[in-house]
Amino acid sequence: MNRSSRSLAATIVAVIAIDAVIAAMAVTVAPVAAQQPRYEPPSGPTPKTASGKVDFSGVWSKPYVPDMTKDGRDQKGMAVLPFTPWGETQWTKYDAAEGDYTGACLPFGMTRSVNTPEPMQIMQSDTYFAFLFEQNSWFVVVPIDGRPHRQGIPTWFGDSVGHWEGDTLVIDTINFNGKTRLDTIGHPHSDQLHVVQRFSRPDLGHIAYEITVEDPKTYTKPVTNSRVFTLRPDWEMMEYSCEENNKSLWEGRIKVPKR
Repeated sequence: MNRSSRSLAATIVAVIAIDAVIAAMAVTVAPVAAQQPRYEPPSGPTPKTASGKVDFSGVWSKPYVPDMTKDGRDQKGMAVLPFTPWGETQWTKYDAAEGDYTGACLPFGMTRSVNTPEPMQIMQSDTYFAFLFEQNSWFVVVPIDGRPHRQGIPTWFGDSVGHWEGDTLVIDTINFNGKTRLDTIGHPHSDQLHVVQRFSRPDLGHIAYEITVEDPKTYTKPVTNSRVFTLRPDWEMMEYSCEENNKSLWEGRIKVPKR
């Protein structure tokens, strides 16, 4: 699938997060994708920084994960989510048509940004690790020198810090504002959300990625998901503006979020 097709698909799904749209997209796109050979990333050993740490820098293709319970190419979900009674209520009453926040171009949050099909660039130094999401040109800068979490106001993307466990980089995020959803289909979380992302790089062309979601208000035990990111040195990041042509919101077909 070409870059413009992927961006269009992401915009549609972000605005109307329902299974029918996702299914229709899959039927339309599958024949085109089937005609294209699977991309083969460059091969070689795991790159290291001058200080000897694994270097995750690059532009990466990541699997599209609209539903974190489902398995797909390069990703493994958790089929049954262990809801608390509060979490079950938040899930069963969710209706994207009643004002999903992404339809108003509000920040997706950490998990939903990693789930999008657009590319993600990583920039890394000995002190910082930066996510550059093509989706809405958002970015998150994470200190990875072992410092503790800050005590600030809750935010859409939370407060992230990183540390090394051998050759694995662990990014720990807390202090979310509770206004987002885990994925496009709308799995909930609260402001007690705690996200742990683990990055390892077995070779030049791939990142092995694991995410663990902990939220005692919403789930009775951790929710996990694993994926593979693929290096795309042939790609460059593009500007993406949700607000620029959001006619469905301007013309009232999308409801403004209530909060």
